[in-house]
Amino acid sequence: MVALGSLGHIIGMAISLLLVYFSFKQFIKTESFFGKLFWAMVGICSLFAVLASLPAVAGIAALCILYVVYKNWKKPEKVKVEQEVYDPFESFDQQWNEIQKKYH
Repeated sequence: MVALGSLGHIIGMAISLLLVYFSFKQFIKTESFFGKLFWAMVGICSLFAVLASLPAVAGIAALCILYVVYKNWKKPEKVKVEQEVYDPFESFDQQWNEIQKKYH
């Protein structure tokens, strides 16, 4: 629900980010003062539009969570194999009998 509710903000943020990127590239390429002034104003207005679409961050987070849940939905659970605890005294009697047979 959060992702769907934020869909408009996400689209607006994406468009604003594209405008910021494009205006920055044009600002760098332009040599005239008025051209630089125009692209700087476009970039600043686009940057304010990006800041105004901050609710999109909640939508993007919700989409990321949905993606992770979807990827892990049908994975089989890993069966935890219990490690056998080595007990040095478990086979003591058997080893003791082997030692006695050797030396008798």
